[in-house]
Amino acid sequence: MVTTTRSPRTRPWRSASALPVRDIPAWQAERDTAARRVPLAKPSPALPWGDYRPKAFEGEVVPFRVTAFREGHDRIGVQLRLFSPSGDESLHRLDPLEDGFDRWEAQVALLEQGIWRFRFESFGDEFATWEHAASLKIAAGVDAPLMREIGAQLFERAGAEKGRPAAERRSLAAAAASLRDAGLDDAAALAIVEDPAIAAFFRHRPVMALATVGDDLELLVERERAGVGAWYEFFPRSEGARRLKDGTVKSGTFRTAAKRLGAVAEMGFDVLYLPPIHPIGRLNRKGPNNTLDAGPGDPGSPWAIGSAEGGHDTVHPDLGTLADFRSFVRAAGREGIEIALDLALQAAPDHPWVAAHPEWFTTLPDGSIAYAENPPKKYQDIYPVNFDNDPVGIREEVLRVVRHWVAQGVRIFRVDNPHTKPLQFWEWLIATINAENPDVVFLAEAFTRPAPLQSLAAAGFQQSYTYFTWRNTKAELEEFLSSLAHETADFLRPNLFVNTPDILTEYLQYGGRAAYRIRAAIAATAAPTYGVYAGYEHYENVARPGSEENIDNEKYEYKLRDWAGAIERGDSLAPFLRRLNEIRRAHPALRQLRNLSIHWSDDDAILVYAKHLDAGLSPDGRSDTIIVVVNTDPHSVRQTMVHLDTRVWDVEPGEAYEVEDLVTGARWTWSDHNYVMLDAFTQPVHILHVKEPA
Repeated sequence: MVTTTRSPRTRPWRSASALPVRDIPAWQAERDTAARRVPLAKPSPALPWGDYRPKAFEGEVVPFRVTAFREGHDRIGVQLRLFSPSGDESLHRLDPLEDGFDRWEAQVALLEQGIWRFRFESFGDEFATWEHAASLKIAAGVDAPLMREIGAQLFERAGAEKGRPAAERRSLAAAAASLRDAGLDDAAALAIVEDPAIAAFFRHRPVMALATVGDDLELLVERERAGVGAWYEFFPRSEGARRLKDGTVKSGTFRTAAKRLGAVAEMGFDVLYLPPIHPIGRLNRKGPNNTLDAGPGDPGSPWAIGSAEGGHDTVHPDLGTLADFRSFVRAAGREGIEIALDLALQAAPDHPWVAAHPEWFTTLPDGSIAYAENPPKKYQDIYPVNFDNDPVGIREEVLRVVRHWVAQGVRIFRVDNPHTKPLQFWEWLIATINAENPDVVFLAEAFTRPAPLQSLAAAGFQQSYTYFTWRNTKAELEEFLSSLAHETADFLRPNLFVNTPDILTEYLQYGGRAAYRIRAAIAATAAPTYGVYAGYEHYENVARPGSEENIDNEKYEYKLRDWAGAIERGDSLAPFLRRLNEIRRAHPALRQLRNLSIHWSDDDAILVYAKHLDAGLSPDGRSDTIIVVVNTDPHSVRQTMVHLDTRVWDVEPGEAYEVEDLVTGARWTWSDHNYVMLDAFTQPVHILHVKEPA
């Protein structure tokens, strides 16, 4: 059977390596032994352990790779057969990687949500074998007549295939006749052997001597927001809060917070993350800076969830009603913003769960319930949930809570400390919710060891916090970013938050304003998803002594910020954040994870990386290349040479090309070796767009 691929407007994939779809005849597909004639091994995408599916997001360019080889010197071909969730079948030719280890690859952009099936197929490539031998032998005057006759017979066989276009069949017949023409000298015969048009005929419709069909595999493709987004976090109680005459603060509400949505959208953020919006416990309520002596006007930590007013399914009465929350979600949607809601499975001592289900917590020998701890920290206002005594009851309650918020319009959940709950619980919960609503996204706030962090991602979490905040030097970032792009991308999608209410690193505390620009630029360009906690644009960098948290932390009190005034005074990072998000939206290469390549500089503080997207994989059919050069030392001016492997974006070494700095608008002519000077205090980063030739 021979069919053609769908038109570009209807097919659920993009690929520069697509072939006409053809079945492999059953008699060619060897299955009788474990070791096939053209063996296939180590297929990817895949997970390094477990039975979980690898995953991607809509529009993501996925490198499909496999190891394939054959005995002797005959050449082989490898192809990928893809089946979309809607049933579209496509075929893609793999190319050998330049590593000398029999590894093959084809890149395909997957444009449809759901479960894709794929398999690899290998075969003896008769044309490639003949082309290689004939080009050597005819040039050397060895067995030239024999090579010409073998080629003529091969062309005739190919030309007899009814699935080939008529023009192609005529060209092959003419080439076969020429090879047999006694008056054709060897130089002319060699030109036929090396004719790129003929090679293209056989690449698209190879003549197979043998075939090996690999196992059927699966890949889960989730919606684009599962892998691409710019997140902004604010506390709704602080937005619109005001100080009263008696010195106390009146809480903001969902209605006052909605007035901030326009500014968040103007900065280019498309996800707004809200800390818990539920009633806050009064027992053991924390005061300013995590003290134990809360006053009557102190609002407490939103993560101390639950009081007489209700628990996880209730809105804090200071914020408004459930109807007010739904109105807030709709208002955000009109600004192009999705709401992400915190899911924190813990309870304040006066949460309704404590009285109704004491078995859901850990009772100590003295009869008291254990507080949450992260030694030496102790959270007297929080009881952690114990999943051992009544796992079924807890599952049912959490499922009810999540379904409740999905019904209010929430499609994204940022999960607090998921690594302190059983992995099997998350696997069950996420699978259950996604079976009902595949668009729901879960972000794991798991600052923990690599094994549990990666296991949570494999078990179902669509996004993960990472160690990005603690990777600050050039060497650290090179290793870290490469790992995210090339080692764990089949199952872990990083969300590179630059700060959180709990994380104000030494780099930000002591790096000054340059540090804030540097970290935002790296986060926004190195991965397709990143995040910013409110106050970052105000350079809030004073920590509580001995901690990595802001002093006067917003977790325990209201923050009254003059957003508009800071912008008017030129004292805000908001314009820079807006520009970063504009660049991200304009350049599809920055909305990919796996396409990062590390390049080099002569300075141990100048980090250089690029993101490239081939034209055949790009939404607009044009290639896109971004080069980022950043001074990771926020205290210095650096001058150095940067060295680029320009072959990544199809420019030969030494060839000149034009670049535009997307931050400043400056233009230069670059090649593979270039001088840069980056002043951390005025311009710590170049974000360069490689201009296509006119």
